[in-house]
Amino acid sequence: MKGIILAGGSATRLFPLSKAISKQIMPVYDKPMIYYPLSTLMLAGIREILVISTPRDLPMFEELLGSGEDLGIRFEYKVQHQPNGLAQAFVLGADFLNGEGGCLILGDNLFYGQNFSAMLQRASSIERGACIFGYAVKDPRAYGVVEFDSQMNVVSLEEKPAQPKSNYAVPGLYFYDNTVVQKAKELKPSARGEYEITDLNKLFLKEGTLRVETFGRGFTWLDTGNCNSLLEASNFVATIQNRQGFYISCIEEIAWRNGWISSEQLYNLGRRLEKTEYGQYIMALVN
Repeated sequence: MKGIILAGGSATRLFPLSKAISKQIMPVYDKPMIYYPLSTLMLAGIREILVISTPRDLPMFEELLGSGEDLGIRFEYKVQHQPNGLAQAFVLGADFLNGEGGCLILGDNLFYGQNFSAMLQRASSIERGACIFGYAVKDPRAYGVVEFDSQMNVVSLEEKPAQPKSNYAVPGLYFYDNTVVQKAKELKPSARGEYEITDLNKLFLKEGTLRVETFGRGFTWLDTGNCNSLLEASNFVATIQNRQGFYISCIEEIAWRNGWISSEQLYNLGRRLEKTEYGQYIMALVN
């Protein structure tokens, strides 16, 4: 399975500074925001990743991430000229996927919790159908909402409903089989002129192959789509790292623990940043 990070677009602009810098390049505490969705794909065992962004922002991602060779992975890059909806990522990424299944993650989503890697491994191993996630929120009206029965079978999907049928929001993380590109190409624009990810999920629901996994009460999902949530995410990462001593979404560490790079390679990556606490943490992993 291959991965796609959808980063950028006019809806991600937070404040005047964003005229000069993409939101996903901005730091969430001690690392660029895009490290968080990237680490999720890496934890799922995905090593081929397409980054989709705007013509202005994409060069910044290329400069930051490069080819991926240093991490034992491979990056490709694709321009999205207009923010025409999440499902369009699979049309833009058709050549990249090349007949394989794909995982889509939004560039401003942060996930953290116990057993997350195991959930990702299950989702990325699907051979038929799709897997989405459910996260309980106090007010789900601003999200896509999933309703499911006691057997975890999906009953319905709604996009930003006025009267939600459940309190489970659908986070920006989706796994699909190799029919996803064809299904995405069949979609029609919604009333707001976008190719909706909810409509794509409904196609899998209609054929009975859509399943949902729920995040428990101890799990954290943060969508850093506004200034308040960006601050919350930075404070959350700082609290966990300073309290426990383990780093969240350290992509160099994940690559090393996955066996994609050697201890020597990991240490050398840390040395590039040895004047920072982040670099010192990386070097200490192999000392």
